[in-house]
Amino acid sequence: MKTYEMLYILDSAASDEAKDAVIKKFEDIILGVNGKVVSTDKWGVKKLAYPINYKSDGYYVLTTFEAEGSVIKELDRVAGLTAEVLRRVITAKN
Repeated sequence: MKTYEMLYILDSAASDEAKDAVIKKFEDIILGVNGKVVSTDKWGVKKLAYPINYKSDGYYVLTTFEAEGSVIKELDRVAGLTAEVLRRVITAKN
């Protein structure tokens, strides 16, 4: 298994329960394919470099995990369908 990092920005206007539900959803996807969540760092609300969907700030979350490469497509697909996610990027960590 390889180590990956997923950095995503959530809508800062979403409730804390909604943010936690999105974070748990991504962690459950990783655990569902026998992956391992190494850490989830909640960076909090930060100003965006440019407006996204007319929003000037977002809630940043960095999740480090170990999994097979097949989970990347599923995480990207689910993140694209989740309304609270403004942006996301998944990278392999060496």
